[in-house]
Amino acid sequence: MDFRLGDVIDDYCVKCRRLTNHSIVSLMDGAAAKVRCRTCYSDHDYRNEQAPPTKKELAKQKELFDAVLAGVVPGVVPGAAPGLVSGVVPGVEPDAAVPVPELPADPPAAVLPDKKKKK
Repeated sequence: MDFRLGDVIDDYCVKCRRLTNHSIVSLMDGAAAKVRCRTCYSDHDYRNEQAPPTKKELAKQKELFDAVLAGVVPGVVPGAAPGLVSGVVPGVEPDAAVPVPELPADPPAAVLPDKKKKK
């Protein structure tokens, strides 16, 4: 389907926090680039009808990323001799075993202080 300026499409409006009708304000390569909400008249990038991730989802992604990062040993490439990037060592067979340091099964969970409630 070819879009034209002014066509009405559905998109997620961050200001309204819901899926509303939008008018196309600009096009790029035949697809909507910027849209204007027909409810609150705010302009924003076309979001393909998808809501941005919630703070809870972002926190979960950060925890997963930190857990993966904690399991990575700096400077060690899997299958490579220590200190090498390519993994090829002159004079050593490619199938030779390289010792890998033991990693903890689960990284320790971050302990957060309790928030005090205001009275």
